[in-house]
Amino acid sequence: MGKGVAAERQKQRQKEESRRRRERGLKVKDYSIYSSLASVSRIVQHTVSMAEGSGEVSLADLEMAFRKFAVHGDTKATGKEMNGKNFVKLCKDCKVIDGKSVTSTDVDIIFSKVKAKSARVITFEQFTQAMAELATKRFKGKSQEEAVQLLYGLIAGKEPANAGVTKVAKASAVDRLTDTSKYTGSHKERFDDSGKGRGRSGREDVPDSSGYVSAYKGHGSYDSKVKEDE
Repeated sequence: MGKGVAAERQKQRQKEESRRRRERGLKVKDYSIYSSLASVSRIVQHTVSMAEGSGEVSLADLEMAFRKFAVHGDTKATGKEMNGKNFVKLCKDCKVIDGKSVTSTDVDIIFSKVKAKSARVITFEQFTQAMAELATKRFKGKSQEEAVQLLYGLIAGKEPANAGVTKVAKASAVDRLTDTSKYTGSHKERFDDSGKGRGRSGREDVPDSSGYVSAYKGHGSYDSKVKEDE
């Protein structure tokens, strides 16, 4: 009897030990999976962060952005030269100015440095010189070449933002003045029901010359004349 109880207890202990081993094994396995996923996540985040604003950017892409900002707000601009105001806007819109490494003051100083003494604008070549100087300030710790490419990546493909530009609202008074359905008198005769102008027929009384007799201009007026005679 005592041996049977001891054997039963031994089996229970073995089952309990097996259960604990399985639990420990699952925990180790889950931890391994979690570690692998965390590593992949870190790699992906690192790759994305390196890809954003980076990569080999051609001068053609950079020049396209330069031209778009150069003509912003100036109908007479050709896109070959950029003034100081648009240069600052480019640096702000493209986040070259981050408020820490690069400020608006830094941008103004570098603009004055690369432009000609008596000039108020810079060429694309001078623009690239300015970007080279800003790159080392914006991306500290990077090599000159890598910093320039990172900065070019921020600018390429961008165009001026229109934030803060006042939009012209269509006033209710304008709506009333252009609503042809509310016109009266001779003005009403100048437009049809859809609001389209009638042209000459809306300005003048054009007689209908579609009668049987050549040059007859009283087509359809017989009934009205008969009534008048009666």
